[in-house]
This record gives sequence, C-alpha cells and structure tokens, in this order.
Amino acid sequence: MEKLVEKSIGRVFELKIGATKEEGGTRSKVVKVGGQNVFPFLKFEGEMPNPPAIAMEVWDTPPEEEWPWFYQTFKDVVSDTTSWVKFCESHNPDLICLRLISTHPDKKNTSAVEAAELVKKVLSATSLPLIVIGSGHIEKDCEVLPEVCEAVKGEKILVGMATKDNYRTIVAAAISGGHSVIAETPLDINLAKQLNILISDAGLPLERIVMHHTTGGLGYGFEYCYSIMERCRIAALQQGDKVMATPIINMIAQETWKVKEAKSSVEENPTWGELSLRGPMWELITASAYLQAGSDILVVGHPESVKYLRKIISSLME
Repeated sequence: MEKLVEKSIGRVFELKIGATKEEGGTRSKVVKVGGQNVFPFLKFEGEMPNPPAIAMEVWDTPPEEEWPWFYQTFKDVVSDTTSWVKFCESHNPDLICLRLISTHPDKKNTSAVEAAELVKKVLSATSLPLIVIGSGHIEKDCEVLPEVCEAVKGEKILVGMATKDNYRTIVAAAISGGHSVIAETPLDINLAKQLNILISDAGLPLERIVMHHTTGGLGYGFEYCYSIMERCRIAALQQGDKVMATPIINMIAQETWKVKEAKSSVEENPTWGELSLRGPMWELITASAYLQAGSDILVVGHPESVKYLRKIISSLME
C-alpha cells in the first residue's frame, strides 16, 4: 500500500539567535530555530532542519514568593543571577532566558541602566545565546528594553515581550541593535496575526519575529493554547500564510512553577506524591506536549526538564 504523504505549500521562517565573534558578537554558537515545511516531526513529508531549542529561565531576583519549592531547592544558586546562569549552562541548554522581573515598579523598580549592566554581566557569565524578557509592565519595559538592546548591540538577542501597546518602541530598539522580537498576544489567532502585521509594518522583517501566545500550563488552559498553536501551523504550512509562518516560543517555567501542583507540599495534598518528583514532571509533561503543537523554543527551569527534553527531542528527530 502506498504511503499517504501530505505536502505543505508553506514553510516556517528560520530564525538565528546569537552572534559569534566572526559575526560581530561574542557567543560560542548560533542557535537556529524554525525552517520546517512539515508539521512537528513528520520528516517523511518534508524538511525539519532544526530541532526545537531548549532555554533555561533565569531571573534577576530570587523567585522566593513566585516559585517557592523551586527557590528552596536551588536556593544556593538562584540567589545570585550570574551564579544561576552558570548553573543553567552546566546543564547544557541551547539558550539562556533572562527575565528582568526586578525592573517592575511593584518589585525593586530597577533602573534601565542597571538592567542593561546586568545583561552585559550575564553575557560575560555565559557563552550561550540570550533571550531577554522584561517585567511585563508596559511603561517600564519601554524604558528598559531599548537600553538593553543598545547595550548588547550586535549580539542578536531575542527580546520581548512586544505587545500591541508597546511594539513600536520595542521594534525600533530591536532594529537599531540588530535583534529579534517576541510578539505576545492573548490566546487568539487573529490577534497574533494582527500583531505580526503591525510589527512587520513597523520595519522588522517577519523572519525576525517569534510568536508567544501566553502559554498555558498543564491543566490551566493548556488545551486552548495547544489548539491555537496548531491553527497557526495549519495557516503557515497548508495555507501558505507567511504572516503566521514565524517560530513559536512557550514560557513553560513561568507557568509551571507558580501553580499549586508544583508548589503544594505533601502535607497539604498527601495523595499527589512527592513534590521533588511532581514539580519537575509537571514542567516536563507540559513542555513535551507543546512540542507536538509546533513549539520551536521551550523555556524551562529545572535541570531534569532539560535532560529529558533533550532525549525526547532527539528521539523524535530520528
């Protein structure tokens, strides 16, 4: 019986993150994501030149209240940003994702200059390509992220989040610094497409945009996010919609470690099992499932997640 092979008419844009010395940066390698013209891992139907990339998330302030179990487990390293970065690099991710949470006015209200200096310290502490995320405060991100983009000009970082309220400022800074941008929208395919168009019209090529659909954790809107990602891939590959043909990122750690399943003690929920196993498994299952929806960059926190995701991705790519 002849095998049914379904060919796509579109292709996801290939994005490069990081720049080596020869390219004007200081990174030890460049990470490529995207470039496929098939649905996840169906390589018998086309090409998937780049495996999904794994990033480890680092904060510029200890996540003591937000990720209590994670903080207590890794307290010795996460209390200092550069130590946390080196700890992450030792577990072999593809990228480091630095979240500048302390710049939020309700946190430490760290200045844009201080944030930019920290990003430069992080670049010195690791040779991996970098993703830099703001605090999520629209006005403050418009101060901080342009300063960061200028400070690391030529390093070709991935910077976010660009939203409908701040994209002009973020895009202008990214263009000036030679960086790429994460476009964040609520879970709505039309809003995602609209923001990609707005960013492209502002001067940043579609090839330098990564979509983020506000990731849902396992059991917390996961199915809705999964289906939106699938629809984006269908539009890009089967309908040839170039606006939807940008890589996708999922902020797994951000969503996993704040939910009760990843932080409630055995005393609180005795039937749920040991938290030391439950927390990492919650993150790993969430991340591995998003692989099937078409994720190109998975941002996780726990070293075990990196270890097993690497095995899963390697197996699927074979």
